[in-house]
Parts: sequence; C-alpha cells; structure tokens
Amino acid sequence: MIKHTVLAAALFAQSVAAIAAEAPPLRYDIYVRGAFNGWGTDNVLVHQGKGIYQADILVSPGNHAFKIGSKDWAAEWVANPAASVAVKLGDAYPLATEAGPEDYLFTKKTTTFRFRVDVSDPKRPVLTVTQVETPAPATRTDPHVGAGATATLTFPTWDGKEESARFSVRDPQAPLRSYAHSTTMQLRDPGPQATTYEEDAALPVVRSGNLAFDALFALAGHEMKLDSVKEIRDGNYNGGAAIPCDCFETGEKWHYVWTRDLSYAADLGLAMLDPQRVRNSLLFKLSGWRAGVPKAPQVAGSPDGLQIVQDTGSGGSWPVSTDRITWAFAAEEVLKTLPAGERAAFATKALQALANTIENDRIAAFDKTTGLYTGEESFLDWRDQTYAKWITDDLASMASSKALSTNVGHHKALTLAAQLAREQGDKTRATRYEGWARDLKRAINTHLWLDDAGMYSSLTAAHFDGAPLHKFDWLGQSLAIVTGVADGARARKILASYPHGPMGAPVIWPQQQDLPVYHNRAMWPFVTAYGLRAAIAGGNVAVADAAYDTLMRGAALNMSNMENLEWLSGQPLLLDEAHPNLIGPVINSKRQLWSVGAYLGMVIRDVFGVSTTREGIEVKPFVTAKLRGGVFAAGDSIALYNLRLQGRAVNVKLRLPPVPAAGSSGYYAVERILVDGKPAGSSIPWSALDAHSDIEVQLGKLVDGVTAIRRVSADPYEETPTVFGPREPRIDGVARAGAATTVTIVPADRQTGITYNVYRDGKLVASNLNAGTWTDRENSAAACYAAEAQYTSSGNRSHHSVPRCAGASVAIAATDPRVDSRVAIAPGNARFAEAHLANWGQPADRLDVRDVHVPQAGDYAVQVRYHNGANQINLGISGGVKWLALKDESGRIVAQGVVQLPHARIEKANTPTVYSTPLAARLKANVAYRIEMSDFYNMSYLDSNRSFSAAGGVDGPSNRFDVYGVRLLRTNGTK
Repeated sequence: MIKHTVLAAALFAQSVAAIAAEAPPLRYDIYVRGAFNGWGTDNVLVHQGKGIYQADILVSPGNHAFKIGSKDWAAEWVANPAASVAVKLGDAYPLATEAGPEDYLFTKKTTTFRFRVDVSDPKRPVLTVTQVETPAPATRTDPHVGAGATATLTFPTWDGKEESARFSVRDPQAPLRSYAHSTTMQLRDPGPQATTYEEDAALPVVRSGNLAFDALFALAGHEMKLDSVKEIRDGNYNGGAAIPCDCFETGEKWHYVWTRDLSYAADLGLAMLDPQRVRNSLLFKLSGWRAGVPKAPQVAGSPDGLQIVQDTGSGGSWPVSTDRITWAFAAEEVLKTLPAGERAAFATKALQALANTIENDRIAAFDKTTGLYTGEESFLDWRDQTYAKWITDDLASMASSKALSTNVGHHKALTLAAQLAREQGDKTRATRYEGWARDLKRAINTHLWLDDAGMYSSLTAAHFDGAPLHKFDWLGQSLAIVTGVADGARARKILASYPHGPMGAPVIWPQQQDLPVYHNRAMWPFVTAYGLRAAIAGGNVAVADAAYDTLMRGAALNMSNMENLEWLSGQPLLLDEAHPNLIGPVINSKRQLWSVGAYLGMVIRDVFGVSTTREGIEVKPFVTAKLRGGVFAAGDSIALYNLRLQGRAVNVKLRLPPVPAAGSSGYYAVERILVDGKPAGSSIPWSALDAHSDIEVQLGKLVDGVTAIRRVSADPYEETPTVFGPREPRIDGVARAGAATTVTIVPADRQTGITYNVYRDGKLVASNLNAGTWTDRENSAAACYAAEAQYTSSGNRSHHSVPRCAGASVAIAATDPRVDSRVAIAPGNARFAEAHLANWGQPADRLDVRDVHVPQAGDYAVQVRYHNGANQINLGISGGVKWLALKDESGRIVAQGVVQLPHARIEKANTPTVYSTPLAARLKANVAYRIEMSDFYNMSYLDSNRSFSAAGGVDGPSNRFDVYGVRLLRTNGTK
C-alpha cells in the first residue's frame, strides 16, 4: 500500500512538473468576466496544460451576461460577434476573438460552473461550460444564540407571504455594540444568510430603543468603512493594476471611482462623515490636458485644462453624456464640512475645474434655442433601458436630446461656481454664472414641465423632433425639488403624481417592455433617498414614509445596502424562468456606495435633521407619526451620538411626543432646541459648538403635512399596460401631395387598446389616431414628423418614433471632387462597402467642402455622414467631437459649433453609416457655401485617460472616424 502511495505521489509530481514546464499558449491572463463578478478580474482562467484554461465559479440564480476577456479588454472573446448566445451546459462554442455582445448563462439555483476554454489553437478558442457538484453547506449555528437582546423586522411580500430580518447583540449596554443579523430572504449572491458587524468609535452611533434601527445604521457605517480604500482598480485602467488613492470605491463588485456615483453618495451622506476621503475622490475625478496635445482655438478654459472627468460610456463619453457636472453636488457638501484650513485650497481648485467644465459644456452641449443642455440622462446610462429601442443605432440622436436630471446638475454646477467666484473676488464670473443659472431654471420650467402629468419630462426627443416626452424619472423630479428648480406648487404636484408601487418608487415611469431589470423595473436606494429629501422639502408625509420603508426594508432583508431591487417585489433578483432574458437586476452589488450614503443620510439628515452649512449646522428633524408609532414606539427619545463635524463631537437627542393614536398622520414640529442647555434656533453657528456639545430637540405638535401619493400595483412577472408603456411605433413614409403631407404610422405592438399621436416639429398636431395614414393639411414642405403610441386604459405612452422629415436635402459624398482633405480616400470592403475618408480626425486634419448650394432659401441642418468604430456603443472615451463651420462666398461664418460623431455599431458586412448631430444654419439660394470641419476635443485628450486600455488611452488620444460625406437637410428650424 505504501509503495502504491509513493508511486502515485511521484506520478502526480511528474504531471505537475510537466504542466509547469509546458509553455501556455497565451502570453497574458484571461478571465471570465460577467455580471456575477462585476465584470471584474476575480475569476482568472488557470492554464491546466495542453492549451486548456479553466475556472470554477460559484454563480447565484439568474441569467448572467459574461465574456471571456483579458485584464485590459485587449482580448475579448464572444460566441457570436453579431448576437448574444445563451450558453447550454456541455456544448462547445468556438469563440470569435473580437468585440461583440455578451453571452448568457442561466441558472435557477446557486451552482458552481466550470468554464473551460481550449486555446490549443489561439486563433480559434473553444468555450465549454459544465456544472460542478457543489458540496452541501455545513450546518450553521444560530448566530443569535446567547444574545442579550434581539429584535425582528417582518415585511409582507408581493405574493402574500412574509420575510423577516433578525438582529441581536450580546451586550445591549456596551458603548459600541457588535450585532448579529440574519434574514429569511434568499440573498442575491452565494453566501450565508447571517452576518456580523460592529459599531466604530470613529463614526456616530444611534440609540433609538429599537435594536433593528440601531443595527441598520451601524451596518451602513460598517459598509462605508469597507468602501474606504487605499487603492482602486478598474480593468480598463493602468493595465488592471491597483491605483493608489485614499478614496471611496463604488461597491463590492465595483472597485473604481466614478464621478456620478461618488457625487450622489457624498451629497447624500458621506461628505458629512469623511470629507477628506470625499475630497480625495473628487480630486481624482479632475484632470488637465495630456502633455503635447494641441488645443483647438475654440476650446475654452485655463491653459492646463483642469476639468471634471466624464467617465467612459455611451457613444464614447462626453458630450454624449454631460452629467460630469454632478461633481458639484459633492463638492458643495465637502466645502461645508472641510476644516477651514483645508477648505481654501479645495475651493480654489474646485472653482477652476468647475469654470473650465462649465465654459466647455456651454460650447459643446448648450442649445441656444431652448436654453437647455444636451446629454444623456444622469445615472440612467444604459441606453436600451430608458431610451427608444432605435436609439442604439443612432447615438447622435441621444446626444442631442435634453434630460431633466442632467440639466438640474448643470444648474447646481452654475450656482456653486457663482458662489465660489463671489467668495474669491471674481465678480464678473459670479455674475455670468448667476445669470446662466437663472436662465437655465427658467428654461427647465418652460420646456420640460408637463402640466397634464404634473411632472417634468425626463427627456426630450432628439433633433428633428425635440418634444418633451411623457417619460419620467424619480431622480430628476427629486433633484428639481431639492435644488429649488421646482417651486412649491410644482413640487407638491410632482410628489402627488409620481407613482409608487407596494415596495416604493421605481426609478423610471412607465416601465419599458422586453427588457430585464436594471434601471428599468427597478428601485435604487440612492434615488429613493433623494425622493425622501424631496418629500421632506414638500412636506409630503406619505411619500416620506414610503421612502423610509423602502430604505429600511432593503437594508434589513438583504443584510446590505444593495445597488438596486426589482420595484414591484422588492427582490434583489426576480427569477423569471419563463422569460430568462427579463431576469434581473442583471447586476447588483452589495455595499453600493451611493446606497450606503443614502442610508446614512436618511438617519442623520432626515430623521435627526442634521445638515451642514458654511456657517454651522442646521437641525430640522422629520419624524412622522408612522415612525413614532412604529419604529420609535418603544421609548420617549432617540439619540445620535458622536457625530464629528469640523473637529467637534456632537450628540443630538430628539425628545418625542407621546405615541399617536392609530391611523394618525403627519410630522412633528420642533418645539424647542437646546445647545448645551441653552436655547437655540434651528441654525446653529460653529462658534456655538464646543469640542463636545449636546443638542436636545423637543418635538411638539403633529403637523398634518401632505398625504397625496399615487399608488400603482401589478404582477411583477407581467408586462401590463398598468405599469408599462407601449413599444414605440415607426413612421413608414412621409409623402407630399400638393400642400398636404401624408404620414404613414406602423405600430410596433400588436396589442389592442393603443392609439397614436403625431408630432410635427416637436408639437402635438394629432392625437387618438389609429395606425395607418394621417394627412397633415398644413402647408409645410420642410416639416419633420414623429409618432407616439399610447395605452387607452392607463394613458402610458411610448417613446417617439424615429422622426421623418419631408424637406429636401443636398448630399455630397466624400468622393466628390468638391471635398478636400489630406486623408486619402479608402476603397470599400466587405464591412464598409462605400469609399470613404478612413480614420479621419487627427488634431491637424481638416475637411473642406466647397461650392455647396441649396435649392431654396431656408433653415437647414448640416450633418456629417460617418462611422465611428473606435469602441462599442456603450464604452470608451473616443466619441468624435469636432468643430464645424459654414462660410459664405466672402468667408463670413454663417453658422458654427461642435458636432458629435459618437460610436456606432459595426456589422460583419455592409455596416450602415450614420449622421452626426446637426449644425443649424439659415441659408440662401444661389450662394456658394463652404463647409469646414476641424478639431475640438474629447475625454481622450485628458491626462487621466493616459492609461486607458482601449482607443484614446495608452496609444494616445482618439478623435477619429470614417467620413462618408455631408448632408444639408431643409427643416423648419432647430428643434
């Protein structure tokens, strides 16, 4: 027996040595990257010998998108570069070694899967996925055994059942408690159904008489500490290696710092608790120009170019997306909480970065006709989830739309910059930004408010339409309220009109069909927290109570502050086995930074009412009758201890009135405030606070408040007209006959109970139509039309169709002799059939089109016909951003401005061309015009992107694309 054992050991050692000696076919590591691991590099495929790479991964239930990719995505392997593939266990899938859509793996239970990639032929790797037997979990002991105190929260489920969370401590009298926390709800990710966490001496603690409430606050503080890191990483930057930064990372599955995530998290709660770490993170999101990058003459700002970074994203980032200005929300809060000695330096840099950002956004993304800024909705940055289905094939149309949330963000940036300029003695700049902010507020209220809905439109349709859509989002509505863009009357209407499901408010309304849960069909805690702040501002106790319930339920049942939840069930994963493609949220991280900030802010800023100002703190608690009679029913006071602000430790105690009678509604007015025993107002200057101060607040009478709330409900597994919008229709043709125009509407839905509305040049001109033809008797030879579907039962509307224009156009191909460029014409090929100017757009490149004539005088939209394949439509920093000028015969400029040429889809054969955003020009007949295109800049010109792995990164800036020609389309003016 011993001989056999020795022999086996020897053979095994030889085998291991042989594998080690065998050179792997790849010179780099390859990973399984997907929704189950945050698209990160946690799961490396290990070489097993003979070209076989393998990884075993424990995967939770769901329909998980994934790819095989290298750390920097230089290698990206998918089963089909043209379409997603649902992988079947045991089947072999040859992988295309090129970029493409995600593949999917479905499982209805937590299972270990073996991903096996055969790279014996590196040009033709083959993927096989099999199931691995998972050992039965060991029996776990009850985490609450021996507890000195316990509490249980029980919540109803959408299907008539219950879920509960249990909390316990061994020593409830300990100054700093250690909590055990368990849940009956099936968790999103594999792991135990119980956890432990401790209160931190450096953070505030709560004592409310409700152990569960105290524990959930401690959980948020614990998760804030977990998100506080010394280094960050992202596979797209620095070769995937760590980047030193005393920063906040974004969550358990997200190890980087993104501008909007950080900014909303800091504004909601983190800036008050760790202003230095927030400041460090904000500084990380600033960048100047790369060395040696020429600056186009139209670019504004200081020579160093210091500005806010727009992260990688739709169409190649800025200015398709312009919500980098959300940075101002966090900066404003940090400026209130940093010690005076640290504030001045940050304030100076903040103004410089804000000013450079504001001035360039004004050039690249401001529409003078409406007074609004263009750009993607803030945070709702997954185009398929919240835009028309056709928008992914025309990202220039998304780039030219205007979004409520993003425009409110621009308003915040302007008001903060004006404040800082005035503080720093720059009266000219302060006056300019104050004026721009006033004008923007007026424009938002003029162009985005929909009186029939009692809410702001979340976004407008694109160019050639421009109508405010009957699409709504809770973040945009809430930000409009908390920033003061919405007046009191509008705030009250919004709070009463925005729909709430049984578990809380969805982030968008109505929902969109045929899409999995992520932004669509979801609640996001940080958005709920802004809704809470808006409800408090508007005195709406029904909306506030709904938000308190949502935030506490989500943290309690998930044992973490999750990224998102399905909105009708409150589940971290709605497992729809009948429709695997609709399962979601498709990705969901624990301790998501803005969810953590949301919970901390809910307790400190909303319940206890503590917020900071430049001069000190304000104390305005918002305790509702429901909170007093429920969560806080056990005692006569609640307390927040050890809140550290400006070097002071502050304790805040709320003395509560008697428990109200069942069914009572309202919130409690503040009767008296004492600071260290002395009477004080709600605004307390820093000078009134000692190194250790006690603030006591006596709550008094119950104020009625507003109770208006819109409730909706539906089966989360059904796409019903109650909560969904119809699919958008299309216009199949626009035909002129004399003075009339016939528009042909083709439905996208076969459902009954749908009517159609027609818009001409962004104005509603016909409603309640059937599909088919409609004739416009208005004599308008240059009108543009769009159609919208509407459910008759609910009134929910679709996105608008692709607009169709009746106006004549002038098209000039790149091969036309009137076109002049130093870039040579490239012949067509299988993928790009038409001859074109290939890879045009180096900083020194110029494009001139001379002798351009239009047949009739009027308004024209000038567009570049192009294709930009520098990266995928949802990634990158290499969207085309150029300066276009139109000159008359004398050389006088008749129109000029930035045009955007975002990333576009690439097909295997005959990839279609697309059009840039339009430049509006009023032209005359019988005049020879000249079109000139030259450089502007995009995010790849910034120093922060030097280490980016794809186009625009390590190989230098990328602002290049293929040019096929130009078009001048006659319109009825800018829309």
